Amino acid sequence: MRSPYAEREQDRLIEAMLPDVPFDGWSYHTLRVAARRLGIGQGEAVALFPRGGADLVAAFSRWADRRTLERLEGAELDELRLSARIALAARLRFEILAPYREAVRRGLSVLSLPQNAPLALRLLYETVDGIWYAAGDTATDFSFYTKRATLAGLLAGATLYWLDDRSPGSTDTQAFVERRLADLHRITGLRQRIEAAAERMPHPFRVLRPSR
Repeated sequence: MRSPYAEREQDRLIEAMLPDVPFDGWSYHTLRVAARRLGIGQGEAVALFPRGGADLVAAFSRWADRRTLERLEGAELDELRLSARIALAARLRFEILAPYREAVRRGLSVLSLPQNAPLALRLLYETVDGIWYAAGDTATDFSFYTKRATLAGLLAGATLYWLDDRSPGSTDTQAFVERRLADLHRITGLRQRIEAAAERMPHPFRVLRPSR
């Protein structure tokens, strides 16, 4: 469990690192430069990220998650359908990450390493779980897991699309998300029919679901 103090210090360091990550990656060198810039002891900074690049990328992902949810909280969601809320969350996340596209690319390179596969799954789960809750989802049955698995696939695909999207305001990525959400809406009926049969089956996201 991260303390509020550690989380704040991690956020400060991540934000200070972001200008240098495209050149030096998610590395201890980049972290030490950021710590010096902020006047934080280098030993203290390293202690906040004991696993190096993996911890740095995880903190960056959670930094983006919190800012996405903060913006969602300030949005007028009551008049929006659930799919529109999800599309808005994706748009807000990509807007937040827009200045740091290369840092995202570098982060995905770290997460693609075999030893970081469990962390990559955990971070993706945290992102989609937060989005579903913020969008007003209250499911407690098997659809809890299928919704998160479905959005995980959509968001992962949209992120890869976004990395090479040069349209103004990433409008092509938003259109990509909306098309995928429309496709999912069309198959919702089929999904609901199979969920009853799948209810007793194990699901990989069950082990990641936090208690709330």
